[in-house]
Amino acid sequence: MARAWTPTTTMTCFTYYYYSILLLIVFLSSWRSCDGLGTFGFEIHHRFSDPVKGILGVDELPEKGSADYYVAMAHRDRIIRGRHLASLNDQSPLVFAGGNHTYRLGALGFLHYANVSLGNPSLSFLVALDTGSDLFWIPCDCQKNGCVKALRSLSGAVVNLNIYSPKNSSTSGVIPCNSTFCKQSHCSSASAKCGYKVEYLSNNTSSTGIFVEDVLHLIRDDDQSKAVDANITFGCGQLQTGTFLEGAAPNGLFGLGMNNISVPSTLARLGLASNSFSMCFGPDGMGRIKFGDNGSSDQRKTPFNIRSTHPTYNVSITQTTVEKNVSALEFSAIFDSGTSFTSLNDPAYTFISESFNSQVLERRHPSDSKLPFEYCYDLSVNLSQPNYTINYTIPDINLTMKGGDQYSLTDPTAVIQTTQGGYMYCLALLKSEDINIIGQNFMTGYNIVFDREKVVLGWKASNCYDDENLSTLPISPSHSPAHSPAHSPAHSPAVSPAAVNPEATANSGTNSDPPVSPPSSYSPKLKPFHYTLAMLLLSFLAIV
Repeated sequence: MARAWTPTTTMTCFTYYYYSILLLIVFLSSWRSCDGLGTFGFEIHHRFSDPVKGILGVDELPEKGSADYYVAMAHRDRIIRGRHLASLNDQSPLVFAGGNHTYRLGALGFLHYANVSLGNPSLSFLVALDTGSDLFWIPCDCQKNGCVKALRSLSGAVVNLNIYSPKNSSTSGVIPCNSTFCKQSHCSSASAKCGYKVEYLSNNTSSTGIFVEDVLHLIRDDDQSKAVDANITFGCGQLQTGTFLEGAAPNGLFGLGMNNISVPSTLARLGLASNSFSMCFGPDGMGRIKFGDNGSSDQRKTPFNIRSTHPTYNVSITQTTVEKNVSALEFSAIFDSGTSFTSLNDPAYTFISESFNSQVLERRHPSDSKLPFEYCYDLSVNLSQPNYTINYTIPDINLTMKGGDQYSLTDPTAVIQTTQGGYMYCLALLKSEDINIIGQNFMTGYNIVFDREKVVLGWKASNCYDDENLSTLPISPSHSPAHSPAHSPAHSPAVSPAAVNPEATANSGTNSDPPVSPPSSYSPKLKPFHYTLAMLLLSFLAIV
């Protein structure tokens, strides 16, 4: 019997057909986007972790964990804080040749380093990571005394550092002065190169050179066999001065700021990754940075406060809770991974410190001007035990971010060994007379996502070691693989004679995430899922 085609039947079949086509387009589009955008991870190392110490040397630094160590690091933080103060004066974040931009840089150098691979044949560079600046530069075609070419390690061995040269890489190209990128109003000739100069307000510290293009070698986290060459623009640093020649960033500086010249922005423009990156800091000086990481759907988040000139990773805090004490005071703070300790001005500093002090059980250590922290407490430790454990209880501290999500501090304290061989712990919070900075110590225990695409800061509890899809480079900068090698075994935290176990006095269950590893923003299981669904839709269309 012939089928009667009524207008209603025709419309119904057309509707099925239309929506099937629409679904197919949506899923195929998402399939392609998942295949195109990836994440690219590197190990990061603290300036005073064992691998970096072995190369850069820290002869001038006191023993880690001593009072003098914390004094030195706090002094460094005060110098770094000046960089943010300078940025509030509406200075341009980067001025090409003929101008300058100022930052403050401590003699102790930057806090974190990563090994990156560039060019063809590739060279690796142990670069300092800096969320407070934008330009990525490496030592290149150095003028006389313009670069650090070798370092003497703590063992006495000489470590030769790679020096880049555009003429030695088959994939390089020099950016001309008259290019749209260069933005220079006057060029001396048609063949003139695009020059730059960045000045850092610390002992005449600067980097001067030209802009070049070359490939940055990356490995996708979801597929360790898939190498990606990203064509990026960076600074060929021909002349470095000041603390750059003294070890602050002897092998290059990797700017992670919010402006378009930074590498995260470049990877996004190339369609390789989302305009976002994450940083995770482990307790032993190891961690990771992951480009293109938007975090997970269940992470907590808060919007950035974006300024039109020199934007920073600034957020608003609407409420502060120290166990049973609650304050509705509001303030803003910059998340700066390059600062060791958090510094807050009043009234936030006084509220947190005095609320903390009123709820701890240990006896407060006598006031000592030699200590960088105001609130410290003596610990009773049985030193006769070979593997003694330091236990103490602290009140739970929560920051309520704009939007309502809670940011719980996993360990806001620092354990200090006294000159008499005993121990004390301190609330590792510094008093600021100017701007508020959330330092690395308040970020430890989280995967912190700097999502420049959605203009939000994200966070989720993480121990930084459970992500199996992490590509790494050996820490030695003289190693030059063709691409970043595949994942190496995770580093276990160093075991010290004294195990430190601070505990919160209470756990509300709603203010903090469990310590689980963050999921990747990409799942390789999406491919077969999309393929199967596409085949079903095509089969349906064939029937219709």
